[in-house]
Amino acid sequence: MGTELLLEKFRQLFGYDDSVFTFFAPGRVSLVGEHTDYNGGHVFPCALTLGVTGLIRKRTDRKIRLYSCAVESDGILEDRLDELVPGRDQDWSRYVKSVIWSFREHGEIIPTGFDLLIDSTLPREVGLCSSAAIEVLTGFMLRELYNCDLSDLDIALICQEGENRYIGVNFGIMNQFTAAMGKKDHAIFLDSKRLTYMYIPLELGDAEIIVTNSHVKNPHIAELYDIRRQECARALRKFQTVTHVQFLGDLSSDTFESCKDVLMDETLVKRARHVVYENQRTIQACSALRADNLRRFGELMNASHISLRNDYDVSSPEVNFLVELAWRTPGVIGSRMTGGYAGCTVSIVRKDAIPNFLEVTKQEYTDAFGIEPEFYEAFAGDGAHRIL
Repeated sequence: MGTELLLEKFRQLFGYDDSVFTFFAPGRVSLVGEHTDYNGGHVFPCALTLGVTGLIRKRTDRKIRLYSCAVESDGILEDRLDELVPGRDQDWSRYVKSVIWSFREHGEIIPTGFDLLIDSTLPREVGLCSSAAIEVLTGFMLRELYNCDLSDLDIALICQEGENRYIGVNFGIMNQFTAAMGKKDHAIFLDSKRLTYMYIPLELGDAEIIVTNSHVKNPHIAELYDIRRQECARALRKFQTVTHVQFLGDLSSDTFESCKDVLMDETLVKRARHVVYENQRTIQACSALRADNLRRFGELMNASHISLRNDYDVSSPEVNFLVELAWRTPGVIGSRMTGGYAGCTVSIVRKDAIPNFLEVTKQEYTDAFGIEPEFYEAFAGDGAHRIL
C-alpha cells in the first residue's frame, strides 16, 4: 500500500495524521551462512527491498495502539507502557512491545505512548525475517520520537535482546543486524563474534536472485531452534575440554576433525560439523563474490544446503524438493534454503533462464505437493530508514 493510502488508513483508524513519522525496515535473505551467528561464526546476508512500513505518532498518555494491515482481523491492539510483561503476548504486537521493553531495560526513557500502523510486503513466517523487520522498524521509530542517543548497531542489539528476553526466542544477531545495517546493492559479511563487518558489492552480472516461497510453515520453529542451540552448546563444552575455543565458530576444520571423537555422539558431531564447515563456506563465498566467481559462489550455496539438510536437519521435504529441482534446472548457478524449518529457498539464476525456472518450478512443485509456490525477485536494499 502506498504512503498516501497508508496515511488515509491512519486517519480512519486513529482520527488524525498530523506529526506522523513514516519509516521502513527490510526483510533479509541469507545467501550463505546459516545458524552460525549464535555460534560465533560468519554470516553473509543482504537486506531486501521487501519489508515493513510503519506510520507512528506520539500520544500524550501512556497508551499504545497498534494496527497491522497484514492482520486486519486483529483490529487495533491496545496496551499501556507500564503493563508490558515478557512472555505474555502471543500475537504480532509482541515484536513491537519487546523493543519498547528492551529500550527501557537499557535506560532509554519512553515517556508517552503512541499510535502505530504497519504494512508489510514480506510474507510472514517463511524465513525472510518479517519479525526482525518489525522490531528494527520499532527501534528506529522510538529513537526518532523520543530522541534516544543510539546508533543503528545499538538498535539492532537492543532489538535482539528484546526478542531473546521478552519474546523468549533465542535467535542470533543476523536478522536484526541486517535490517538495521543493510546497504543497497550490497551483501554484508558479518563476523558475529566481533560484530565487525564489510559491505560486499552484490554484482551478479547477467544473473538475479530469486526467492521461492514453499508456502509451508513450521509452527514449532522456536522450540526446534532452542534444541539446536542446546546441542551446539553441549558440543562446545566437550570441545573445550581438549582445545581452547570460545565458540564453535572458532574451530578450524582441521581442529574439528582431529578432536571430534571427544563428542561421542553422532548428532553432536553432525551439528558441530555444520557450524564449522558452514563458517568456512561463508568466508569462501565472500572471497568468491569479491573475485566475481559466481560459479564457485553457487557451489558453496549448494554445499550449504546439503549441510543444512543432512547435518543440521533444519530443512523440510518441500524445501528440499525446491532446491534439488533448482539444481537440475538449466541456468541456475546455486540454490539453498534460507532461514530454517520450511519456508523459502534462494537461487541465483541467469536472467535468460528465469522464465523457464519459474515455469518448471511452479509446475513440478504444484504437481508434487498440491501447493503453488510464490516467487520474489530479491534486490538488495538499504537498512531501516525514515521516509520523508
